[in-house]
Amino acid sequence: MELLTSPELWIAFATLLLLEVVLGIDNVVFISILAGRLPEHQQARARTIGLSLALVTRLLLLASLSWVIGLTAPLFEVFGQEISGRDLILLLGGGFLLAKATYEIHEHLEGADHGSSGKTASFAGVIAQILVLDVVFSLDSVITAVGMVDQLFIMVAAVVVAMVIMLVSAGAVSGFVNQHPTVKMLALSFLLLIGGSLIAEGLGHHIPKGYVYGPIAFSVFVEFLNLRLRSRKQAAAPVSLHPTFVKEQPAASGSTDSADRTDSA
Repeated sequence: MELLTSPELWIAFATLLLLEVVLGIDNVVFISILAGRLPEHQQARARTIGLSLALVTRLLLLASLSWVIGLTAPLFEVFGQEISGRDLILLLGGGFLLAKATYEIHEHLEGADHGSSGKTASFAGVIAQILVLDVVFSLDSVITAVGMVDQLFIMVAAVVVAMVIMLVSAGAVSGFVNQHPTVKMLALSFLLLIGGSLIAEGLGHHIPKGYVYGPIAFSVFVEFLNLRLRSRKQAAAPVSLHPTFVKEQPAASGSTDSADRTDSA
């Protein structure tokens, strides 16, 4: 009972929950984009399975904190740079994210011009890709949580509540992203940015989260203003009335010449 009435623990829980939600946004966006390649009746199930796997992955990592902390120990050196197990996972995950986001941008912008078949992806293939990124995002999330809070039950509570929030909002996020092409391109650009930051982290260059999510928040705000402006322009567009008759156009010179030749004949 004393733990539940401690202001410090509630502040730690709220801070960690906010961070988990922020870190989970890119996961939701990535899952939404991947699920969008499936038939419509499978998209909701893919999002639910993907986020459920993300929750299970986070809980398993939290249950094996000693192993997770051990991942930060150096394994070998490359050109004087120490590489740990965490660095390897971040490098591979960041590279995969860069490659996947680049492929998606190419498919949306130039795929049709290069003979794209337009076939939907397989359900198992989409889930496998989601699982790969779940491991990367979950590792980053759990290591961040370990650095902020000491109590395991607060970490678990924050992760579970954040995942419930993402499960509830995943459908709305997916629908909004897929409905607006500019938002989808913006989301894919975010994934490129996050992939680059993961690679930088894996190479030992720490990038504060604010430097990554600050520009993302600003871009989202600007795009929100653009969407509001376009919706107002469409709502204020005047009604165009079609004419009830078409004014007769003067005959072409070629037609006049042929008619004159016919009359002279």
